[in-house]
Amino acid sequence: MKIIGIDDIEVKKKQLNSKKIIIVAVSAVIIITFIVLFCLYMGNRSFRDFTDKYIFMKNVTENNVVAISIDESENNNVYTYDKYISILSQNTLVGYNKFGNKEYELKMQVSNPIVDINNQYLLIGEKQGKKLYLVAGDNIVWEQELDGNISRVSVNKNGYVSVILSGTSYKSIIQVFDNNGKSLFKTYLNMTAVDSDISSDNKNLSFVEISTNGTLVQSMIETISIPKAKEQDTSSNSIIYKVKMPSDKVPLNLKYHDGNKLICMFNDSIVLIKNDTYEEIMPLKEEGKKITYSGIELDNSCFRIIEKNSILNSETTLEILNTNGRKTSYFVIDGSMKEVYCMDSVIVLNLGSEADFIGMNGWLIKKYTSNQEIRKIVVNSNFAGIVYRNKIEIVDL
Repeated sequence: MKIIGIDDIEVKKKQLNSKKIIIVAVSAVIIITFIVLFCLYMGNRSFRDFTDKYIFMKNVTENNVVAISIDESENNNVYTYDKYISILSQNTLVGYNKFGNKEYELKMQVSNPIVDINNQYLLIGEKQGKKLYLVAGDNIVWEQELDGNISRVSVNKNGYVSVILSGTSYKSIIQVFDNNGKSLFKTYLNMTAVDSDISSDNKNLSFVEISTNGTLVQSMIETISIPKAKEQDTSSNSIIYKVKMPSDKVPLNLKYHDGNKLICMFNDSIVLIKNDTYEEIMPLKEEGKKITYSGIELDNSCFRIIEKNSILNSETTLEILNTNGRKTSYFVIDGSMKEVYCMDSVIVLNLGSEADFIGMNGWLIKKYTSNQEIRKIVVNSNFAGIVYRNKIEIVDL
């Protein structure tokens, strides 16, 4: 039997201590290197562009993406929802997957579509017509022929639908359907409804309406209880609250964000509705700032794009405000803006022959470049369609 002496124990202790020191030192070097690289990535635009292009491989071109051919002589309406890129043309909706393979073909009587998209649902109506279709996956879940002319449509993540109707004895009628197409109730208005949305728990319908008195515009945001209104097939006695907005504050659209936060965009600001009050969370008119684009059609964020021009330089910045934590993220834009699109958790900047896909943290998700002018872009959190006259190129995000 081998006897281990005190000297041997001391040697082993020293060896173990040396290994611990080496491990700690290597770990510290890795952590410090990561912190330095992260700071460089966040603070140095040239380093970030280099890293995105050559390490993260975020740059793609029209030569290395899948494309779907389309007939440029037809009036093609292109949408993206769930896992499909869909083309509506000549009363037929054709769906493709992100690999460009045809998945389905659905017949519907729509020539002038009005659309809303939410996650797995695609809601299509005939603008100023009566036909309405809810599509999920590769099927038409339900279709309806309505009493009135469709002027605005909305679908929540559960497939609950609100439709604003005109052309009746009322200024507007809002009709609500569940995800099976059952009509729950109607709301009859003596003011003109601009937009409506249903909360993600299916409990509340909110809408913004306007009336005009001479040159003044008076807007009102109203929320009603769906369970109460459903009991009596009307919204009478089911009002939760009304918020009267200042005169000449013109409403543009309204949307429930995650956590059932009700956001409304006006001509001069984006506001958060809290019960019977409101809070301005993002101004759209500020002295010394030219705000060119803005939007609220995201899961939990709103944005604005600001152009600053001076004698020495000009800068265009995308500001993204998280409506939950109120944190603001920024992205500096290189180039002239042509259009902006947003859906789910992605903002797309159309720069003519380039498209930048930006996440809600202000980081670049993907950069697409082309040799020709981009006509339109459709997008969700998974992929995008770059639309040209004769083809749609698919960019995987």
